[in-house]
Amino acid sequence: MDAILFLLFAAIAVACGINLVVQTHPISSALSLIGVMASLAVLYLLLGAEFMAAAQMIVYAGAIMVLFVFTIMLLNAGAEQRKGKSIIAKVLGVPALIAFLGLVSFLIQSLLPRSEEVKFGAFTGGTAQAIGKKLFTEYLLPFEVTSVLILVAILGAVVLARKEI
Repeated sequence: MDAILFLLFAAIAVACGINLVVQTHPISSALSLIGVMASLAVLYLLLGAEFMAAAQMIVYAGAIMVLFVFTIMLLNAGAEQRKGKSIIAKVLGVPALIAFLGLVSFLIQSLLPRSEEVKFGAFTGGTAQAIGKKLFTEYLLPFEVTSVLILVAILGAVVLARKEI
């Protein structure tokens, strides 16, 4: 049953990810990103990382997506204008994508070492204590740098959206 749920929510995450890129309206893309985040939270639950699943839903699907939608509304971004595609992109696009994905999958299969099989529910690093220790010891600098980058992005959006007097 775990494998079926994993495949189902992995397919939902991939479909929402593709929809995120294909959409022309930013709000629709943001909603697709919420679908990706929710699917990833379910995948974390299946792997036994309950705290990571809750954090995924609260932090990413909740707070960060509210920030994204607020920034989109602040910038008053409309739908993207479609332009004509070149004939080369129409003819070679799909075969080139298939060849690229085949090459990447071949390289991953041949260069990366084999790992042990994933056992659902066997992951023990998803507790609040384990994540807290890692976050505030080993990953403190990247955590703080990410916070500063998000702050700079918010300030940039406010400056871009400000009306000249």
